[in-house]
Amino acid sequence: MAPKKGGDPGRTIISDNRKARFNFEIEDTFEAGIELKGTEVKSLRNGKANIAEAYAAEYGGEIWIYNVFIPEYLQANRFNHEPRRPRKLLLHKREIGKLAGAVQKEGKTIVPLKLYFNDKGRAKLELALARGKKLHDKRETEKKRDWQREKSRIMKTFS
Repeated sequence: MAPKKGGDPGRTIISDNRKARFNFEIEDTFEAGIELKGTEVKSLRNGKANIAEAYAAEYGGEIWIYNVFIPEYLQANRFNHEPRRPRKLLLHKREIGKLAGAVQKEGKTIVPLKLYFNDKGRAKLELALARGKKLHDKRETEKKRDWQREKSRIMKTFS
């Protein structure tokens, strides 16, 4: 099983999309289950997955996640899965309606933030409804982060 990394107790984080918070302005978050095959779950338990280039979209009244890389499970032989296949997300109808409506009407994006196992051992995906940042917004975020870092260094020297 993958090592626990910070956050909530009972959560085992498999993959974290760190660039999402830099490239997008996060407005709302959702927790979704993922429809997986057995070999995908075994591969995730080894702690290997990548959601950095993944995105979610509505298709046929359901939300699907695309471009999530879950490597093949080596002991599975011919029963293996395709590493980048589209996977269905398990959400309530109200949540699907809210996500699909925001994407169509307001031009927002559905971005995956974290892939983890919850305390019951089920694979979950933390999704965010986000708006893309412009270049000047990214620069402003970087300036604030640098100033916070510098401020903490100054405070350390005086104490």
